[in-house]
Amino acid sequence: MNSVVHHDIGKKVAVVDYGMGNLRSVSQAVQAAATGTGFEVVITRDPEVVRSAERLVLPGQGAMPDCMRELRDSGLLQSVLEAAANKPLFGVCVGMQMLLDHSAEGDTPGLGLIHGQVVKFDLAGQKQPDGSRYKVPQMGWNQVWRNNHGAAPHLVWGDVPDGSYFYFVHSFYAKPSDLRHSVGETVYGERFSSAIARDNIFATQFHPEKSAEHGLSLYRNFLHWNP
Repeated sequence: MNSVVHHDIGKKVAVVDYGMGNLRSVSQAVQAAATGTGFEVVITRDPEVVRSAERLVLPGQGAMPDCMRELRDSGLLQSVLEAAANKPLFGVCVGMQMLLDHSAEGDTPGLGLIHGQVVKFDLAGQKQPDGSRYKVPQMGWNQVWRNNHGAAPHLVWGDVPDGSYFYFVHSFYAKPSDLRHSVGETVYGERFSSAIARDNIFATQFHPEKSAEHGLSLYRNFLHWNP
């Protein structure tokens, strides 16, 4: 059973710096969300800080093969896997895609923390409602619909209205093997999973840090989430 709780003073949120994340904007957004909560937000390349933090944010930007290589080469891979086993973790953009088993981008193995594949948009010949062709990557604002598969919406959504707009930049998207792990969906030529979750992990294809107040609300809800 998930629950939302308030935390004691002095807890750390580690934004994992393995060389491929939008670190400044992510950390600033998490820091803004943490105002008044007692959380300290740290950008870190130190495996021990990752291990000691109460929760993690795993950003990602660029190509999946580069992100996986940099995570390995940074020396942070093992500490991230250890933390992801039991600490709340928020994956962002490619940081979400890395959580799955495999990506078609560069035929790249992922972390296998949520079973599924990452595939590329195949929108050739399809046209948007205004008659224009779909462009890949998807860049810009789009709606996210909470997906509950008969259960209550995931607690990290909190009071964010269903169908709210978030900011996307991506050519690939997640296809979790178990639909119960898809907790948000978006339509861009086809319906796809734009938020996934399992146990203590929550992740989004969109960028909360670029998504104004609703994005800050997601980070704030994540800080109070006790899976």
